[in-house]
Amino acid sequence: MEPSDHALVSACRRGDEPAWEKLVSRYQRLIYSIPRRAGLDESAASDVFQNVFASLVSKLDKIEQPDRIQAWLVTAAKRETWRAILSQKTYGESLDSCEDDERDRFDLPDKAPLADEEMLRLEMQHNVRTAVGSLDDRCRELVTLLFYRPDTPPYSEIARTLRIPEGSIGPTRARCMKKLMSLLQDLRP
Repeated sequence: MEPSDHALVSACRRGDEPAWEKLVSRYQRLIYSIPRRAGLDESAASDVFQNVFASLVSKLDKIEQPDRIQAWLVTAAKRETWRAILSQKTYGESLDSCEDDERDRFDLPDKAPLADEEMLRLEMQHNVRTAVGSLDDRCRELVTLLFYRPDTPPYSEIARTLRIPEGSIGPTRARCMKKLMSLLQDLRP
C-alpha cells in the first residue's frame, strides 16, 4: 500500500530521500501539466516544476496540513505559471522593436487562464492514478486490464492473465471497485 501524503511529508521533513523521490514521482505529472495546459513551452514548464519543488523544500516545515500537500503543490504551480506568463509578457512588450514575425515567437499559444474545470479534471485524474496505485496487486492489475487499455480484453484473457476462474472476474471487479471508491473518498480534500 502506498504511503499517505502526510506520511511522505513527515518522512521528507526527516530528510528521507526515498520519500522525496516518492513525493516528486506522485505529483510530477500533475504539476508539470499545469504550465503546459496554460500554454507554456516545455522549458518554461520545467522551470515552473523546479520552482514549485524548490519552494516546497524551503517551506516544508511550515506546511500546517501535510495531508493537503496536493492542494499546496497545485496552488504553488498555478502561481509559478502566472509568474512565468507575466514574465514572458513583460519580456514580449520590450520586443516592440522586433519585426512582426520575430515577435510572434514570444506570444503564448493561449493567453487565457487555466480553467477551474480543467484543474478539477486534472486533479481527479491524479487522484484516480494515486488510488489505483494504492490497490493490492490483483485489483490494480484487474482495473488496469479493464479500464486502462484502449481495447478491453475478453474475460477469458483476463482470467488467464490473473490466473483466476472466468466466473470470478465480475465479483472480483465489484470488490476492487469498492476498494477504489473508498481510496478515492480518502483522497478528497
